[in-house]
Amino acid sequence: MQCRFCSSRLETLFVSLGESALSNAFLRKQDVQRKELRFPLDVYVCGDCFLVQLPEYESPEKIFSDYAYFSSYSDTWLKHTKAYADQMASMFSLSGTSRVVEIASNDGCLLKNFIDKGIPVLGIEPAANVALVANRSGVPTQVIFFSEATAKRLKEEGFAADLLVGNNVLAHVPDINDFVKGLKILLKPAGVITMEFPHLMQLVQGNQFDTIYHEHFSYLSFITVEKIFTRQALTIFDVEELPTHGGSLRIYARHSSDQEKGVSNRVSALKAKELAGGFGSIHAYRAFQNNVQRIKQDTIDFLAGLKRQRKTIVGYGAPAKGNTFLNYCGIGTADIPYTVDKNPHKQGSFLPGSHIPIENPEKIKETKPDYVLILPWNIKEEIMEQMSFIREWGGEFVTAIPQLKIHSKEVLEKV
Repeated sequence: MQCRFCSSRLETLFVSLGESALSNAFLRKQDVQRKELRFPLDVYVCGDCFLVQLPEYESPEKIFSDYAYFSSYSDTWLKHTKAYADQMASMFSLSGTSRVVEIASNDGCLLKNFIDKGIPVLGIEPAANVALVANRSGVPTQVIFFSEATAKRLKEEGFAADLLVGNNVLAHVPDINDFVKGLKILLKPAGVITMEFPHLMQLVQGNQFDTIYHEHFSYLSFITVEKIFTRQALTIFDVEELPTHGGSLRIYARHSSDQEKGVSNRVSALKAKELAGGFGSIHAYRAFQNNVQRIKQDTIDFLAGLKRQRKTIVGYGAPAKGNTFLNYCGIGTADIPYTVDKNPHKQGSFLPGSHIPIENPEKIKETKPDYVLILPWNIKEEIMEQMSFIREWGGEFVTAIPQLKIHSKEVLEKV
């Protein structure tokens, strides 16, 4: 097996999470009894470029062509996209003569902010069902996977970008070199690329193993991303560390020939931070498995304790990360009878692997569980505010990442 960036032989296992179904392959009632396809969640790290990567067991077409995730159902994410659009429009003086192109634009919630400012946009979204929602809401969206060939066609059609956006997509492409080649082609000579993606350093330090699933082909450090962009004559001239998705990076890139945009001190500072954390050495990646196993055992012990005391627990959310967590820990309906989600496209379905049913959030008011396990822990504050009524009957919130915690009680607490 070869590294998808530098073609070196992959020999070092980063973490093994057993076998798992596709994390967004939600099941209908008639599908629950059928055999599910499961694939190994064995992640490797390249000893030369330090790209952490999952082998391509399933094609992007199979994973993304019909998609269950809609960005607009998270208030936290909507605020994030609004702030981003305001910042970019001001920073790069975008106007009615500019063009913003977003790759993996989902239901168009980010691009709507630019439309409101009178800035022309185009969305690129491979999931036809999600793109349909975007187009119906007035966000022009093409249903296609982004690649070098796609970029050439779009450029010929007059869609070259002043601002080329990709949020949580860079890690989702198996051929990362082809993808970044496409970015270069579609970017105007003085244009700017921004990409947001979960930061590998935060994944490791925060024990965020649940962010590993088959949609993510790569797990990215800044050190490695800079190498990938440099190969295509793109220069990363700035970087921001963001709180989204448990800790993300937003990189700013330009054509290397565009000397008007100087390189920020934040670039060298972040590289120094990663090197100080050991991410430039293969040894830093080898301790992750033990931390993951500890969280699994703590969770199993916690659920067993609840059963002994006849306490009840349900889930909140049906995110992809939650499915990795549940499947790795071996959690099913005997442990958590249901989870809830605001997204009506998920309600009435069953989680892949665990077969836990997804209900409307109102069901929590009916059953009054003792505990609610928040699966999308990255937006736990938003959820605890929305669901604060569980305190009325003494209910408590639980998160398992980066360690098991009852809010606001530190665990491990013997129950």
